[in-house]
Amino acid sequence: MPAAQGQVGIQLNQDGASPVQGFRQGKQGEMIASELHGRFYEQNLRAAIFSSGMTLTAINNATFTSATLGATCTPIAGVWNPLTSTVNLVVLQAVLSITLTALQNTGGGPFVWASSVGNGVISTGNVAWSRRTLSQSGGQGKGFAGVALTGLTNNLVVEGGSALGGGNSYNIASLGTAAGFTTGLQAFVENLDGQFIVPPGGVLALLATTTPVAHSAASNLLWEEVPV
Repeated sequence: MPAAQGQVGIQLNQDGASPVQGFRQGKQGEMIASELHGRFYEQNLRAAIFSSGMTLTAINNATFTSATLGATCTPIAGVWNPLTSTVNLVVLQAVLSITLTALQNTGGGPFVWASSVGNGVISTGNVAWSRRTLSQSGGQGKGFAGVALTGLTNNLVVEGGSALGGGNSYNIASLGTAAGFTTGLQAFVENLDGQFIVPPGGVLALLATTTPVAHSAASNLLWEEVPV
């Protein structure tokens, strides 16, 4: 069997090329494996990365929780892939940052991911941001951070817990004072890296499990759009 062949140094190849020199080698003959850019760079360069989220918004309502799983549900972070879409939404990352807005407050409990499929008539949602052009264009997914799922056909089902959190760590009423402020959490990142694929007609939503009191949140959901 012939030995694998490589080339020392950087190569400048075009898409579709099959260079005869093979893999890249270092000066000592070793095979080089390099990320070269950030891990989302290649997908983003090809205009496949999109996101949606909300600026600081009060989440003091049961519609932001798993107690509301129908069309009035308001995801803290979420996305809908229209039934007519030609792509799957591969969820890469989620961010949640929560702040307390009063000394008297109640936390939202653990946060959970919920989903639904077969939805074709949702009438709301925000146009996704292209991370390639920094404009709201080019994506097929619709953002639902702080937006009700009006027209949802099939109720959401809680899939399981999220690594995201924030705000008061207790889901009971707490009163902070100058001498002893309420225990607080800040910003969290959950690297999902494709653990959720939202098919056409699918919805994915981040929800609290108890109704927060005196809490506001900012959020972001990042996904790649991959042809079906």
